[in-house]
Amino acid sequence: MPSVCLYFQVHQPRRLKNYRIFDIGQDHDYFNDISETSRNNQAIIEKVAQKCYLPTNAILLKLLKDNPQFRIAYSFSGVFLDQLEEYHPEVIASFQSLVKTGQVEVLAETYYHSLSFLYSPDEFISQIKQHTKRIEEIFDVTPRIFRNTELIYNDDLGELISDLGFKGVLAEGADHILEWRSPNFVYKHPKNKLPILLKNYKLSDDIAFRFSAKDWSEYPLTADKFAQWITALNDANVVSLFMDYETFGEHQWEDTGIFKFLGNLPGELLKNSRNDFVTPSEAIKKYPPVSELSIPEYVSWADTERDLSAWLSNSMQQDAALKLYSLEKDVLETSDEKLIEDWRRLQTSDHFYYMCTKWFADGDVHKYFNPYESPYEAFITFMNVLRDIKYRISKADTVVLDDLKERLVQLATAN
Repeated sequence: MPSVCLYFQVHQPRRLKNYRIFDIGQDHDYFNDISETSRNNQAIIEKVAQKCYLPTNAILLKLLKDNPQFRIAYSFSGVFLDQLEEYHPEVIASFQSLVKTGQVEVLAETYYHSLSFLYSPDEFISQIKQHTKRIEEIFDVTPRIFRNTELIYNDDLGELISDLGFKGVLAEGADHILEWRSPNFVYKHPKNKLPILLKNYKLSDDIAFRFSAKDWSEYPLTADKFAQWITALNDANVVSLFMDYETFGEHQWEDTGIFKFLGNLPGELLKNSRNDFVTPSEAIKKYPPVSELSIPEYVSWADTERDLSAWLSNSMQQDAALKLYSLEKDVLETSDEKLIEDWRRLQTSDHFYYMCTKWFADGDVHKYFNPYESPYEAFITFMNVLRDIKYRISKADTVVLDDLKERLVQLATAN
């Protein structure tokens, strides 16, 4: 009987406000934090806290206390934790209570939920270090397993993650990388033997996407039915169920029965004494890798392609990302903490996701998450902000030059 590894991504971006071309050089506050609209960042955090974070945390805390064998894992983006600290510290406290049970593992990721590995390894490493420090401050634990933004992974990333000292990494169990193999085993990097834990996307998506679909042949999905599916996998070691935390109460509303399903699932699985739950660290410790797994091309958990196309499939996305990361040296040289923070917030992958022009099934998903009327509006807003970032860099350069001139005059006068 397989072990179950239950992992949740917890992330909310700082969405941009309607930043117009006329604002460039005049307004340096880019983010829709406290506007009067119902879609400002504070309102969204507060809404999702009530619909998802607080009720789900309460359910899971009870399950953890009632079932010593139950285990879960989280990765929290830094931008999410920052917003909780500003707008809803009660939610941070509830997550801290979960971690204190000792049955919860917290994973590492990039602080800004960014695509930085694709453009700047230095920035990627800086964000991981910043994120690790933040997790240690809030939860008093040091992450040992890495999970990149949206499960983006390839062999090169695996090499760097191993060099940084992480003990394992999460990735998508996509069919095109596995071919005939099963996602229900631990694999290893072909060079450094880094353990790779793969998402079982079919079972994960049964909960995350299909749970409330009345046209689905397995509707309604109950905890006992789902537990039977997992228990029947006699040839599996570990079934990794990875999903957005907002699945519970936000994407799948309370009236779908999602909370009842979650509350019943551990008990249904543990009815069979040969089933258990593991954290990612426990999974790689318990199950030796069955073989090497080379993933030369990028894979992610997004859309049907499970590649980078959700963020970088069109010229708008590609141009925006290239221009953003091309500013790295100039931004960092200013030593302006606010400017650097704003530049890093622009790296959040959601900004590029909003520019996606896919349609059909994936397009529906993109539209659900998009605060803009169109991908083109998202692109224009982002580029307007980027122009103001360039303006601020030029102003910072002018200040530095003026300071240098003043010091030279002082030196000349003194002599």
